[in-house]
Amino acid sequence: MFRKKTTGPVEDKGRFPDHVACYYASQLVMAMAYLHAQHIIYRDLKPENLLITSEGSLKITDFGFAKIVEDKTWTLCGTPEYLAPEIIQSKGHGKSVDWWALGVLIYEMLAGYPPFYDENPFGIYQKILDGKVDYPKHIDSKAKDLIKKLLLQDRTKRLGCLRGGSEDVKKHKYFAKVDWDAVLARSDTPPYLPPVGGPGDHTHFDEYPDSPVDDAVVLYGEDRAAFDVFDQF
Repeated sequence: MFRKKTTGPVEDKGRFPDHVACYYASQLVMAMAYLHAQHIIYRDLKPENLLITSEGSLKITDFGFAKIVEDKTWTLCGTPEYLAPEIIQSKGHGKSVDWWALGVLIYEMLAGYPPFYDENPFGIYQKILDGKVDYPKHIDSKAKDLIKKLLLQDRTKRLGCLRGGSEDVKKHKYFAKVDWDAVLARSDTPPYLPPVGGPGDHTHFDEYPDSPVDDAVVLYGEDRAAFDVFDQF
C-alpha cells in the first residue's frame, strides 16, 4: 500500500524524496484530468486509496465517494484531513476539491505528515478554514509554490480550476522535467518496484480481507481483455 512506511520509496522520516513525490504526483495529475474530463469528481484522494502496482505505477481505488457532476454537488463526504474548505462550508463543490486534495497529498509526501491535523475532526476543519500552512525547510521553492496554489482557499483562483484546467497544473515549474506523454504511456522509469511473488501475494498489506486468497477470482482470456482499457489510467 502507498502509505506503508516499512518498505518502499520512503525515507526514514516517513517522507518521499522530491523526485519520488514528483513521479507519483504527475500520475495523479493525469488521473484527475481524465476523471474530470468525464465529469467525475473523485472526492477521496488520500494515501490509503492508492496502490503501487508490480510495474511501479499508481492505481486509484475506492470510488465510493466518486460522483458524476456537471456543475456542483452539496454532499458532505471525504476524509477530514483532505477536505477542501468549500465542502466544510457546504457551499457546493465540484472538481476543485480534487485539486485541493492533491495539494494536501503532495505536502504529505514531502513532509511526512498532512498540513492540517488535529485529534478532533472539528479541529481539523477549523485549521483548514484558517488556511495556515507551515512548510518544513527541506521542501523546495517549486514544490512549495505548487502546494500553495493548490491550497488556495478561493477555489476560483485555485490551480486546476482556472480556464486552463489540468493543463495549468501540468505546466507548473515543479513538473518542468516531467514527460507527460511518458506518464500517460507509463513508459517512464518508476522510482520503486515492489517485490511481488504472484497474484496472491499480500505481504505488502498489514491487513488482508477475510476471504482466503485461494477464493480470489482470476480472469483470463476474453474476460480479462474486457478490462484492459482500465489499465491505461
